[in-house]
Amino acid sequence: MKKPSRLSQSRQLLSRQLKRGKTVTGMAETMVGGYRAATKIGAWQEPPREVLPKYIQAFCRNMAGAFGVKVVEVEPVPQTHALWASNHVSWMDIPVMGTVSPAFFLSKAEVESMPIFGRLARAAGTLFIKRGSGDANTIAEQMAVFLKEGYSIMFYPEGTTTDGHHIKRIHGKLLQSAIDAGKPVQPIVLCYVNSEGELDDKVPYYGGTTLKQSLFQVIDSSDITAYVLPLPPIETVGKTRDELTDTLQVSMQQGLEKLHRKVLKNPPSVTTIASNADSVDDNTAGARTTEQMTENKSVNGAKDTADEASKTQLKQPA
Repeated sequence: MKKPSRLSQSRQLLSRQLKRGKTVTGMAETMVGGYRAATKIGAWQEPPREVLPKYIQAFCRNMAGAFGVKVVEVEPVPQTHALWASNHVSWMDIPVMGTVSPAFFLSKAEVESMPIFGRLARAAGTLFIKRGSGDANTIAEQMAVFLKEGYSIMFYPEGTTTDGHHIKRIHGKLLQSAIDAGKPVQPIVLCYVNSEGELDDKVPYYGGTTLKQSLFQVIDSSDITAYVLPLPPIETVGKTRDELTDTLQVSMQQGLEKLHRKVLKNPPSVTTIASNADSVDDNTAGARTTEQMTENKSVNGAKDTADEASKTQLKQPA
């Protein structure tokens, strides 16, 4: 195979650097816009949660756009007051889901004190959780209070990221919050598709990929579309936590398969998805949750680690 000429390599390098510069500029402009919006609605003093969702959705849409990711609702996403449950593929899930969902994300209380991001997250109505020993039942109790107060919450029941081909076994402890609050669970699934109509392999953040590598993979990619599909809400009245967990597992797996059939050129078969699930689960010991991604104050210092579903996620810029 003929090697690219030096001129060709130089052009490719220049093009890549220009695209990276454009992305950084877009991110900076989005951050500035977020600060201006927060000032306009007085969010620095007390986040007005009743009007925040529309501002957060605009912010997240701009942030996804800065990375060149287009967000498409396969079916209209309802603005349901519920405990929202999504599959988890990447740190990009935050701006994607933030674009379409009215739900607030969760974060541990320490993130509130982080410079820049912590202040913006607080203004965006992030629900900060005091975890103490990290007991999931305690977190579920706090989540139930938020739900009763009228705030929808987004969480990732898989507790870790995957390659996007399947739904990992979900953890149901935090579903107790919806049962206690008497609110439904609103499942929603997403997938990232490249220009060839295939599941994109650059956005998924799992395995041995570092945050720095993942960021540059996404920035250097092009024509990525994030498709989201809302699923029928699941009522919690009269259900045990185990029953709700099983129902959500089936709903999300079938929903993801439906989404693949709708948007992929050659969707994988159910058998293929099931067989891939086992191998992916074995290889995702190093997968990261969104909270751990956002806590990295320096991209260069990103570490590989795994999390459980009881460690909740933060809604903030990617």
